[in-house]
Amino acid sequence: MKALMHRHRALCEQAVDPLEIAAGLEAHGVTDRTAARFRHRDVFSLAEELYARVPRDGDRRPCPEPAPAPRVRADWALLTLLPGAVGVAVVTGVRLTEGRPRLLTAAAGALALALAAGLALRRGPLAVPTGTLARHTLTGTRVWTCWLLAYALLGNGLLRAVLDGGPDGLPTGAAHGLWPVASAPVLALTLACAPAAWSAHLFTAGARRRLTGSRGLEEFAGAVQPLLLGTFALYLGVLTALLALCGAALGEPARYPEGLTLGVMLLLARLLAVHNVPQGPTLALAAATEAAAVGLVLAGRLPGCAFLAAPVDALAGAWGAGSVPALVCGAAALALLFQATRTLTRASAHAPTGDPE
Repeated sequence: MKALMHRHRALCEQAVDPLEIAAGLEAHGVTDRTAARFRHRDVFSLAEELYARVPRDGDRRPCPEPAPAPRVRADWALLTLLPGAVGVAVVTGVRLTEGRPRLLTAAAGALALALAAGLALRRGPLAVPTGTLARHTLTGTRVWTCWLLAYALLGNGLLRAVLDGGPDGLPTGAAHGLWPVASAPVLALTLACAPAAWSAHLFTAGARRRLTGSRGLEEFAGAVQPLLLGTFALYLGVLTALLALCGAALGEPARYPEGLTLGVMLLLARLLAVHNVPQGPTLALAAATEAAAVGLVLAGRLPGCAFLAAPVDALAGAWGAGSVPALVCGAAALALLFQATRTLTRASAHAPTGDPE
């Protein structure tokens, strides 16, 4: 016990309550099995003894207070609406132009969307706290996210054209043509930035309240897991409604499987990054798999290599070209959801580390 106290003395001296020590011990890999070696039933019981045995200066330490719940601020609430507003403007501009002006409008719109999304993600519940490990991996994550969104816009049309022997030209920006563009799911995802931020805010605020009221790590995990799944279901419902609305407004297929799986994957990856669990490799693997599907079909045109295109051809023939990104993003989203239910239900994930709000 003395060795444990010495190893975690700084944590115990600075903690304002036993739950903060328990969260720190959990973050350092101390489990209930480890606590049993010290004759304690769980990590929280061990943290209570450490809190009682390590001396603290009463004049120097403030009275224990619950961690403040994140506040709703006007700046981040308004910024989350910016990507959707820019997305509507870009789609409108592309639909009202032809030829070279349409190409210039699309290029300028893509840049404006990237800037708007960057501003929306720098503040509020989807902002990664300064100085954390996740922030150092954001550049690669942004690249893969842009690729995934570009595939959602152009990838299905490209894959279908390649399977048919093309493409015979560049995309024209129309939803119906030799290389159709899917504007509805991308527009829905830009509009979904606001509900994604509010969902993350509700989850963070609820987790902080349960962290204050819980008397053990298992009790906290049992209370936060339904909250996480409820937040996930709420966002899924809102995104479904946005896909239907955008599909009807643009006169395009809503593409629910691709849009829902991509939206959920991006939300979970960002939510994990906010809690210092970067998910760049998962997004990179999903993006590489989508690119590989197109590459395999092209490679299948080489003499004696038709077998390379057979899996993608069979999959697209059975369920359409959209089944490729739906399966890829769906598998990645399930993996991220499994990791989130294990990681974000731990008290250490919600310890105050500089709230970005």
